[in-house]
Amino acid sequence: MKYHIVSYGCQMNDYDSELMAGLLEETGYEKVDRPEKADVIVVNTCCVRETAERKVWGLLGTLKRLKRRKPDLVIAVTGCLPQQNGAAEDIRRRFPHVDLVIGTHNRHELPRLVEEVRAAREPLCAVWREAGEVIEGLPVRRESKLSAWVPIMFGCDNFCTYCVVPYVRGRERSRRPEDIIREVETLVAQGYREVTLLGQNVNSYGRGLDPPTDFATLLERLDRVEGLWRIRYTTSHPRDFTQRLIDVIANSEKVCEHFHLPVQAGSNRILRRMHRGYTREDYLRLVDGIRAAVPEASITTDIMVGFPGETEEDFQDTLELVRQVQFDQAFTFVYNPRKGTPAARMPDQVPAEVKSRRIQELIAVQKEISLAKNRAEQGKVHEILVEGPSETDAARLAGRTRTNKTVVFEGAPAYIGTLVPVEIIEGKLTHLVGVVRNLR
Repeated sequence: MKYHIVSYGCQMNDYDSELMAGLLEETGYEKVDRPEKADVIVVNTCCVRETAERKVWGLLGTLKRLKRRKPDLVIAVTGCLPQQNGAAEDIRRRFPHVDLVIGTHNRHELPRLVEEVRAAREPLCAVWREAGEVIEGLPVRRESKLSAWVPIMFGCDNFCTYCVVPYVRGRERSRRPEDIIREVETLVAQGYREVTLLGQNVNSYGRGLDPPTDFATLLERLDRVEGLWRIRYTTSHPRDFTQRLIDVIANSEKVCEHFHLPVQAGSNRILRRMHRGYTREDYLRLVDGIRAAVPEASITTDIMVGFPGETEEDFQDTLELVRQVQFDQAFTFVYNPRKGTPAARMPDQVPAEVKSRRIQELIAVQKEISLAKNRAEQGKVHEILVEGPSETDAARLAGRTRTNKTVVFEGAPAYIGTLVPVEIIEGKLTHLVGVVRNLR
């Protein structure tokens, strides 16, 4: 039997897809690269933004034709979208050719539920409303042989007014540090050299665990894992980024000097309406603290424009903050209402044409900063973890700096999976171009 998984959304969804692939392969399935070849198609959905949701609807419509040609094909929809209130029933109503609907909390049941659908020859909806205990030891089929996603916690307790994540991922649940360390040690023994720790808010890791622990302590312990080269993490909430965490990162050997700190807005009034829990002044102090302790750090962010009630003055506050911080990169997006969130019910929604103008202005400002930042890398030599051929030029190799900048350069295939010194000769908008130097 063959399977094919289509995944949308964040890194946690990418990990969930690897987990479901591992579960299917453990029961005898083989992966195929095209849905037409599959006996089971799994659509792992995202509903954080409207664009991701539209892609899911489009794909499900397309799969209807394939189902007609292959009536024994099992189409399963999982992830955040069916976890929303009423969404699973909506999927079944709009797309009756979908055989199985499950949510985020019971993805580990996928192989069993697929077999139930096959045996009964009837569609099945199995969405858990509440998350259960964290289940350890599940098989994972990882896409990379060099870098691995390692979730350290699930869910979110922040309840930002625009965000559906707490409703579809549940409340925060942290894994025990011993289980995380054991997983990382196993990965290193298998040849993995880099891990990215995953959580909706990694900075709140450890709350509720007994004995008490925190994210800084976890990083200290992982920094001592022999054979591991690099530690990354995502995502951090600025409100919970402590001075102790900064100091641990500054003094670590393996934790990379890249800080992704979603600011979302530069206006205190909008930050309050978003329920972010910090002010622009708090954020700027955090940035100053990071740059004082880790001068070579890169800082990236997420920024939303057009949140309900955002005035021109609020937007200018955001632009001013962007110019002041000088982010290496910013992921910018337009606010769109998410069903069930407080922001969707706010009366003062910003017109689409205003949001469109503002996002273009923000992108133009950030592009200028990003290009200048990358050009400033020219002449520097970075240690690059070589990941493989470049996605844009298969004749060249690509890897990342510790500060998470992509570098493209010419080199032998033998470099893949190794650390190579690369001198930057050109800084472009989205990546750096380099030349290998001083190989021993």
